[in-house]
Amino acid sequence: MVLSRKRVDSSFQVGGELLPHVKEIMYLGVLFTTHTCTYQNVLNFLNLTKSNEMYTMSRPTSHYKNETLIFLDMAIYAILDVKESDQTFISYIWIDMAWANPLLGWNESIFCGISQLTVPTEVLWKPDLTIEEMVEKDKAPPSPFLKVFSNGLVEYRNDQVVISTCRMRVYRFPFDFQSCNISFKSVLHSDEELKILYYENDTALTEWSREVMQTQYEWLFMNQSVTKKTVSYFGFNQTVIVHTITMKRRSSLYVANFLLPVLFFLCLDFASLLMSEGGDKIGFKVTVLLAVTVMQLILNEILPVSSNNIPLVVIYCIGIFGLMLLSLMETILVKYLMEKDSASQDSNTDNGMKMNERGDNQNLKNSSFISDEMAYQTSSAYKEGSSSQLAELFLVMEKALEELQEIKLLTNNRQTRGYWTRLANRINKVFTVFYITAVIVFLCTLFPLWMSQSD
Repeated sequence: MVLSRKRVDSSFQVGGELLPHVKEIMYLGVLFTTHTCTYQNVLNFLNLTKSNEMYTMSRPTSHYKNETLIFLDMAIYAILDVKESDQTFISYIWIDMAWANPLLGWNESIFCGISQLTVPTEVLWKPDLTIEEMVEKDKAPPSPFLKVFSNGLVEYRNDQVVISTCRMRVYRFPFDFQSCNISFKSVLHSDEELKILYYENDTALTEWSREVMQTQYEWLFMNQSVTKKTVSYFGFNQTVIVHTITMKRRSSLYVANFLLPVLFFLCLDFASLLMSEGGDKIGFKVTVLLAVTVMQLILNEILPVSSNNIPLVVIYCIGIFGLMLLSLMETILVKYLMEKDSASQDSNTDNGMKMNERGDNQNLKNSSFISDEMAYQTSSAYKEGSSSQLAELFLVMEKALEELQEIKLLTNNRQTRGYWTRLANRINKVFTVFYITAVIVFLCTLFPLWMSQSD
């Protein structure tokens, strides 16, 4: 999709005829009857040398009121880098410019059909076009030659690395689209002196860029469009040709290296709900929480600080971090309640042991008293001849006493244990339901918003 010479040539013709000032210069050589067949003969005829300032000092025109038409085409050869943190776009572009120089022209038939020649850029005037967004001068040397045609048309082709500013929209990172502009305008000339024309077919420009595209870094080239706007600088109007390059980020690497690991950490936190309450569970949750913090530090180096909206990936990380932090605090609370219950059980156990000791002493006294009574009754019964019945009665009473002591211990344990533990278990069950519900609602709300096309 290189600039069509036929399309440009027609711009310097009226009704199929060359403009008078071009036609006049072309046929100046009719008086020469000698045919010459070298490029040097053409240069000598034009008096085109580096020392001739007629072609380089001012804008070439037959009258100062005549405007100079500049045809400009641009193609993207490579997308080298897009730096979100610096908000810069680095591209490798091809530029094709053409304009009419009415001071040049020759009759091809006189010079053996020579229709074009190549000359150094220093010998001819060139339009002072610049790229508005460029923030760093291209280090590569410009193209050293111009192509001059017999009808006075001059063509200049150049390729350069452009480091330009680009406002990054990272709200949907890493599923974002970026549109970066490369704007051409004259440095000093107004619209009355220099007019820039462009090829208006955006589809053809896009296809041309796709054909020549060599590398796209982590981006996928979508399309290229061109528009024109008029701006007012220092009291005069200037035409600005804006080429807009739209590209889509290749998100698969970010999904594999960032989004999925954070989601895996959340799954590990889910798995910790099955662990028993204790110090190991708290340590595990703290470790997972620190891992998410490291991922957030990595993300902070990628995204620009000057973003207008908080990116969804930041909301994703903060949301998961907050849920995991809430889960850790719940685990600490449950462990605290259980330890509080355990402390109360220990104190009750100590009191119970003291009471049991007193009860045992009392029981010993009672047992000795009962034994004495039984012995007395046994001796009396022996005297009366019923010793076997009294011995059986003694064994039944002793067994009943042991069962009463066990029932008393169980009753004391039930009364002293379980309030804080039961409360902790209830909190744990309620939080588990809340935690799972909150995660599902959060992810189901975030991901559709993430994958939407609008910012």
